[in-house]
Parts: sequence; structure tokens; C-alpha cells
Amino acid sequence: MADGAQGGWGEEAVDHFLRWRRIRARDGAAIRWFHAANSKARAGEAARSDVHMIEADVLLRGGKGGNGDPIMAHPPETDSDNTLQEWLKEIVNTNKGIKLDFKSLEAVRPSLELLEHVRQHLRRPVWINADILPGPNGNNAVVDAKGFLDTVTSFFPTVTLSLGWTTGWHPDKHNKGYDWMMVKEMAQICSTLSQPVTFPVRAALVRQSISELCWLMQQSDRYSLTVWTGKEDLYSVEDLLYIRENFDKSRVYYDILEPQNSEFKKAIGVE
Repeated sequence: MADGAQGGWGEEAVDHFLRWRRIRARDGAAIRWFHAANSKARAGEAARSDVHMIEADVLLRGGKGGNGDPIMAHPPETDSDNTLQEWLKEIVNTNKGIKLDFKSLEAVRPSLELLEHVRQHLRRPVWINADILPGPNGNNAVVDAKGFLDTVTSFFPTVTLSLGWTTGWHPDKHNKGYDWMMVKEMAQICSTLSQPVTFPVRAALVRQSISELCWLMQQSDRYSLTVWTGKEDLYSVEDLLYIRENFDKSRVYYDILEPQNSEFKKAIGVE
């Protein structure tokens, strides 16, 4: 299937959902997310909801270095009532796109093998995510970039890659944003890729990184941003509006929490 073809994994999420008339405009903010749909209860809730994209976390049972089945859990958890195989079986019967977030390289290959089995039933956005570089206040617990990209592209050469930085955020000090070295290193890694790439960026750190992230987005029209947030992060709707003003709205997705999500949507007139 041609990269970017209708229904293919190389098609931008905004284009897919616009084509199916599930959004009214080519606007990443119109796309609704369900975050951390890991347990059976959460995955069921996500499947029944009216979201467009479902995000979930994959690791091997037993945690890092574990050699069990791929399961749906976020560290520090090392077990789950849901395996990736069961999760895919449920989500395949919906019309929702998926984003699978990998915390370890070991989990990637066995997970992609399972994804291969349901590939023909998933004619919708599929994003494969990992933090491959240290970012602002981030640690070095990154997924090896070369190993991750080689594995994913060997299975699915057109799948959308979601490539992020490890980050930290501290409420009681000034938090520096994404600096030039971070974005240039990411651009270098992505320069040989041909599929869509989205960069997950932490809402509370974007405003102080606008120049750097604008430069990164200018490197290819296949690039987008996905704004996300930590549970305790302090950031305002004004910060989100500032992001919206500085980037093409078709190239920024918002996987954010309440109450900012609803307040932001209301401020921009998106349902």
C-alpha cells in the first residue's frame, strides 16, 4: 500500500478522520483522545466512548528485562489484567485509531508481531511511540533509537512514528524547555525516515521552546506535534492557545487532561 494512501498507516490522522466525516475541519484539536486505556475496564470504556484515538502503554510481563507476553501497563507496574493480544481484539472492533507507547525495546518486536495479525482489520491511524532522547529535566532511560526505528520500520515501513524525549517537570522552579541540541539531534535521527512522524511535547514546556519546535516542524511537512501533559503539571489554557497561534493547526494534536482540555476546546470553538 502506498505511503499515505487512504486507510493506510501513512495517512495523517486529521486526513483520515476528516475523510470519514468524524471531524469537520483539518484541525488536530478536533481529535479526541482516550489516555492510558490499559486495564480491561479502561480499554472497554475507551472502545465505547466517542474518542478518535486511544493511547495505551505496552511492556513485557515482569517489567524491564521481562520475557513474558506484551501486556498493557505503565511503569512502575509490571503486571496487568490485559494482554496486548486481548486489547487489540477489542479495539479492532471499533473505528478508533491507536497509539501504542513502548517503554522498552524488548516489548517492541513481540508486540508488532501481534499487530501484524490484525493489520488488515486496522485501516485507520496507528502510531508507535517511544521516548528515544533525553529532554528537559529528563533521564537517560530512553528506548534505543536505532533499535526501535529498525525494528518498527522492518515490520511497518509506513506506520506513523511518535518519537519523544524523556522529560521532567518541577512545580517549584523554572523549567527549561526543549533546547536546540535536543531538536537538532531529533531532526538528525528523523532525516532518513519517509513516514509521518509526530513529536510528543509536554504542554508545560512548549511555550519556552517555540523557536526550537517551529524550526523542527519546518524540517518536513510530514512532522506534527502531539501536546501531552503530566497529571501534576501546571499550565494554562493561554499556553495552549499560544501553541495554537504559532503552528499550523492541522499539525498539532492535543492529548491533554481535564479541565484544560474542555476549556481549550471551548476557547477555540471545537466540540
